[in-house]
Amino acid sequence: MLSITKCAIKPKGRQYESNYGHKSAFTPRRDWSAGMKIAVLGTGLMGAPMARRLAAVHDVAVWNRSPKKANALRDVCAVGATPQAAVTGADCVIMMLMDGLATRSVLDNATMATIGHRGLIIDMGSVDPDTDRDLALQALRHGLDYLDAPVSGGVAGAKAGSLAILVGGSEATFARAAPVFNVLGRAKLLGDLGAGQVAKLANQLIVATTIGAVAEAMKLAEAGGCDPAALRDALRGGFADSRILDLHGLRMVEGNFTPGGRSVAQLKDLDNAIALAHANSLSLPLSETITAGFRDFVEIHNGGEKDHSAYYEWLDLRQN
Repeated sequence: MLSITKCAIKPKGRQYESNYGHKSAFTPRRDWSAGMKIAVLGTGLMGAPMARRLAAVHDVAVWNRSPKKANALRDVCAVGATPQAAVTGADCVIMMLMDGLATRSVLDNATMATIGHRGLIIDMGSVDPDTDRDLALQALRHGLDYLDAPVSGGVAGAKAGSLAILVGGSEATFARAAPVFNVLGRAKLLGDLGAGQVAKLANQLIVATTIGAVAEAMKLAEAGGCDPAALRDALRGGFADSRILDLHGLRMVEGNFTPGGRSVAQLKDLDNAIALAHANSLSLPLSETITAGFRDFVEIHNGGEKDHSAYYEWLDLRQN
């Protein structure tokens, strides 16, 4: 059950062509009872299944830097040739981009000016907290509301609508976003703007270190003559059990490292977490060790496009 109260969003009466001359990707309509007009910018591993789920309830337009990924959603979504075309006429704009640099580049003044007064921007990608705090101030100058709301749960969670959504912002804006969050998973308001991204970094430290612990335990078991698959099954229900042991442990046993969460994205989040720790004079030795491991896997062993559970594979490379 979702932990937020559903609310209705009323139409804003926006024009369907902006001052910049970008025609809306949406079809104008009078009946708003069917849902909101939502633009999703970034339709990669996570953005695409999220857009599909939203399109079952809402009127969705998408844009992606690589047009092929956006065009794959034409069966359920309108496709904008530019970010401005995708967001024109939207009640809500969802950002699902790789990092802070990409998010700042796409969500520039021209894009914000095209959204229209009182639109809602939700950054659901994983970026450094300062990026969202800066963009929220910029959005305010355009008369827009803003939330940072990164997610956890991977591609499987995006497809199932079971994502953990970690939100920073005001209570009123959080309530406005309920029709979006209710479709995608379980949302929790954690504090002011930036708090969602801080929570996501904490989440990523737990994920990365647990992947490392599971991978090393599997390797130890294998070296000592214990079947890793049998170990994974035996540990269920005990203190060592976890969702990562279940899902990523299975990937390790099967050798399936097709990305659900890319190692390069994991490293990006770890770097942001360490930077935040240093800014607050924190020493996090376990986190720094796992960050160094992922850096070696991504930058030296070309593991960036593999699933982050491929840390297990990196351990083999390390032995050689």
